[in-house]
Amino acid sequence: MSGEELTYFDNKETRSADERANEYDKAFPTLFKLAVTKSKGYAAHYQDLDLNDISSTADLIKLPVLRKSQIQQYQASDLPYGGFTTLEPNEMDYIFQSPGPIYEPGSGKKDWWRIARFLFACGISNKDIVQNCFSYHLTPAGHIFESGAKALGATIVPAGTGNTELQVQIAKNAGVTAYAGTPDYLKIILDKAQEMGIELPKISKAGVGGGPLFPTLRQEYNDRGISCLQNYATAEAGNIAYETIADQGMIVDEDVIVEIVRPGSGTPVENGEIGEVLVTVFNPDFPLIRFATGDLSSFMVGQSACGRTNARISGWKGRADQTTKVKGMFVRPEQMEEFLRRNQEVYKVRAIVTRRNESDLFAVQVETASTNTEKFQNSLREILNLRAEIELVAKGSLPNDGKVIDDQREFG
Repeated sequence: MSGEELTYFDNKETRSADERANEYDKAFPTLFKLAVTKSKGYAAHYQDLDLNDISSTADLIKLPVLRKSQIQQYQASDLPYGGFTTLEPNEMDYIFQSPGPIYEPGSGKKDWWRIARFLFACGISNKDIVQNCFSYHLTPAGHIFESGAKALGATIVPAGTGNTELQVQIAKNAGVTAYAGTPDYLKIILDKAQEMGIELPKISKAGVGGGPLFPTLRQEYNDRGISCLQNYATAEAGNIAYETIADQGMIVDEDVIVEIVRPGSGTPVENGEIGEVLVTVFNPDFPLIRFATGDLSSFMVGQSACGRTNARISGWKGRADQTTKVKGMFVRPEQMEEFLRRNQEVYKVRAIVTRRNESDLFAVQVETASTNTEKFQNSLREILNLRAEIELVAKGSLPNDGKVIDDQREFG
């Protein structure tokens, strides 16, 4: 399919609210029955419920929330997926590992993560050459975006991350027209190209994710002739919501039910109120039911001006817990706890995330009498796969507020 031939990815995007609700009501009992009968994880998760009470999406509220930490606990005794897939591990095409560690499945089936819908909204078609700068290493982001681009017939440069000078050369020599990756890495490539005296005039589209797209950065891309839209996806759920018009919210994916609940609970909040995002994903291989993403967002009033009729969310508004993303990588409280476990000479630790020149800055304050900064940097890199600026501080100097991660970036 081509962006010149169709206005929308498919007719699901323009169905009425009643049509959508009726189709979900028909599909959800089938998904629920499949999950309970074919996956040991859901059978155990729902063992205290009367499963005959679940017959439509209205019954979702009766089901317990499924949290990432619970999946991790199930995986500890039933590797690799905790029993939450309906297929055996050898029947999946990929096994991914995210920080935690948590294992996620992946499939080579066409657009298995449903990213093509978002990339179509970005204007990507079979006429494009897409430089995919998401990581292909262990985590699924690179494969997620590649699967969507392939479904649209685009040509993919599987560039991954790093080696910016080579990224510039590839973009120029391959005639790249579109970028996929984290929001700020495109700027790094463009700035490096300018420094090298190389022009990349063919890049006119960008589909980004893995972190917030700040308004000033989007404007910089616009000034350079690049239309940049963002989506919201996770390793487990795939595409959850996506932009079609800049700064007009994100439209919920057609194969996902989104709930916004009070953080730490399964109780819906009022429309417009910020709460935690729960998703139910209609993926028969890896069904997710009331899965808590840990992300904060809210529903928006009205429909998108683009004509798509599904509900919109306001985008990423932070984390329901202290977990955050830095340069596309999650940083979790339990990882900071692991740092303390490995470094007994440290009394307390506090990670601070800020922003400068459209890039994330990551610093870690370490309460210790030690002066071995290099050891702490190496230890954090092993745990987080990120480089941190270490600030050594005296014992008792960090605030007594329970925070181990302080995200000071402003998200608008």
